[in-house]
Amino acid sequence: MKYTPTHSISVDGKPVWVFDDLCTTKEAEGLYKGLQASGFKKDEIARPDTEEYKHWAVNLTAEQVRSLPVYHRAMEAIEALTQKSYRAYRGYVNHAAFGDMLFTHTDCEPSADEFTVLTYISPEWNIEWGGETLFFNNQDDCLFACSPKPARVAIFHGAIKHVGRPPNRICYAPRFTLAFKLERASS
Repeated sequence: MKYTPTHSISVDGKPVWVFDDLCTTKEAEGLYKGLQASGFKKDEIARPDTEEYKHWAVNLTAEQVRSLPVYHRAMEAIEALTQKSYRAYRGYVNHAAFGDMLFTHTDCEPSADEFTVLTYISPEWNIEWGGETLFFNNQDDCLFACSPKPARVAIFHGAIKHVGRPPNRICYAPRFTLAFKLERASS
């Protein structure tokens, strides 16, 4: 099946693609409901110099990652766009709430051939709630903001500096994002 990005941008020569057809609303809602009772731990950090500001996450096993339909659709979309195969080496879900401090970071070294798949799994989201993922160029200018619409999927090169902003004060729901870190699959 062919998946078409809703938005596509290049940041310093590295791609960001946003899809609204890789995850269904029903799948996102199922993940969200399952996470309500998950064992989130406040041990995730954005980068070494922000180690004292940990945020909430729950790690997924390789089996859990491979069991998700959105994972398989994302792999198909990436292969169609890059003509290369990738595989997940890590999967987890972030939990962000009003008052959390989240920092800009990259997910890999600049020379690495890695991608991140970010799926917004909160079942509803209001534009006034904030929670966007911001993408920055090498001069620290924000070039793109991805709205956290339910079931939306952002796929981007892991070397792009980015940050998920926490929800605004008027939002009482957590902002859940399902993330896969991808590396080239061996031939």
